[in-house]
Amino acid sequence: MNQLKMIAIDEWRYWIRSRLALSVLLIGLLLVVSSALLTASKMSAATHDRTHQQLLAEETFYNQPARHPHRMIHYGHYVFRTPPPLSIVDPGVDAYTGTSIFLEGHGQNGAMFADKQSSAGLADFGSITPSFILQTIAPLLLILMGYNVITRERETRTLDQLIAQGVTQTQLLVGKGFALASVAILMLSPVAIAMVIAILQGEAFSIAGFFLAGYALYLLIWCVLIIFSSSIMRIRNASLGVLLGLWGITALLMPPLAGTTAKSIVNAPTKIETDFNILQAMSNIGDGHNAADPSFASLRANMLSQYNVDSIEKLPVNFRGVVAQAAEADLTDVLNKFAEDQMHIELSQSRIARGFGWLSPVLGIRDLSMTLAGVDLETHHRFLREAEQIRFDFVQSLNKAHAEKLAYSDDINRSSDPKSEQRTRISAENWQALKEFRFKPASAKTRFTASLPPLLKMLVWLLFAVGLCATVGRRAL
Repeated sequence: MNQLKMIAIDEWRYWIRSRLALSVLLIGLLLVVSSALLTASKMSAATHDRTHQQLLAEETFYNQPARHPHRMIHYGHYVFRTPPPLSIVDPGVDAYTGTSIFLEGHGQNGAMFADKQSSAGLADFGSITPSFILQTIAPLLLILMGYNVITRERETRTLDQLIAQGVTQTQLLVGKGFALASVAILMLSPVAIAMVIAILQGEAFSIAGFFLAGYALYLLIWCVLIIFSSSIMRIRNASLGVLLGLWGITALLMPPLAGTTAKSIVNAPTKIETDFNILQAMSNIGDGHNAADPSFASLRANMLSQYNVDSIEKLPVNFRGVVAQAAEADLTDVLNKFAEDQMHIELSQSRIARGFGWLSPVLGIRDLSMTLAGVDLETHHRFLREAEQIRFDFVQSLNKAHAEKLAYSDDINRSSDPKSEQRTRISAENWQALKEFRFKPASAKTRFTASLPPLLKMLVWLLFAVGLCATVGRRAL
């Protein structure tokens, strides 16, 4: 153990004396700290703003004056997805998928206010966030710090002296690895502070700890790969070239290649095609604004038979409201089918892209990070589903009020008779049918379970790198 400690300390002495190594270390720390501060500030502001806007939207809806219930259906409502605590490190797909949805009757609107446009955010670098710095830039900085940890000893002919003094090949590899791993720990220190902040904001301690451990495992993979490359190369330039090539392939080439491959394998229809198919499917649904639409003849006959009356005017409920309920239910079924089909396509593309994590640890840590933070594609889909449930519930509640609280005679005459129009306005108490919306990340257990596949990919990468060092790397010394 003392020899391992001495080897690591000696490497640190070299780095401190080397302007390049010291500059690289300082740049790495500065990048992580500055990106952490900027992202934390941005996410904090976003959380405050979206929470305020959600409360304001609900208050505005509840405080509307007495109206016809169908007018409130068209007045609509907004829901917002607030960032989870770990978004201060990894904002995930937030910038690509949108954060707010306008809910109204007779349609499903997409999420709005996306900073960028991308299909599931599969192939993009991302913003300058702590997650991006650690996933993409930190390995490069580790390469610049450690590409010559062993080739330098070989070139200066001190390698043979170390072995002659009783230092084994394994001790040399492990000692150099300890030194490089300590650099990685320094780079992770600002993230450890961010984990404390996330816990104070409500994140589970286990998830925050596992999140930090995942990044530590990722950087350890790079440390081992760097040690291996430096151990088998005879000159430092060759080691640098190999490591830069590996970094370029795994960090720069694989992410866009994964996204492009996923899109080519699973084709997604264009928006125009989807809109046309939706309109075609909806053509079989009657007009919910027209109670005389032939599509509702069967409903009319059933209602008349149920209440044993001979005209809709004699029904104890407003048939126009009943028609609105039926039409909304049928329309929602159609829209939900198309929405689920679109989400299935996006998930299929995402799964193919994630499969490239076996070829690139960068994709593995990206998947692990977004899953644990609760900012992945599945979370966005859950937001869409929960928002749609809110929409359907409040629209149908107002349609029910339309059917039960308005007289049919007043409803059909409200455009021509001011008194009938006044009687079709129901009180604002009915607007309480709108439920409060507070979107939360999935439970800690759910996120932990979902993160196991990318964790397995990274563990395989680590075992592969350690195996290379223990066999090929050790023998090359």
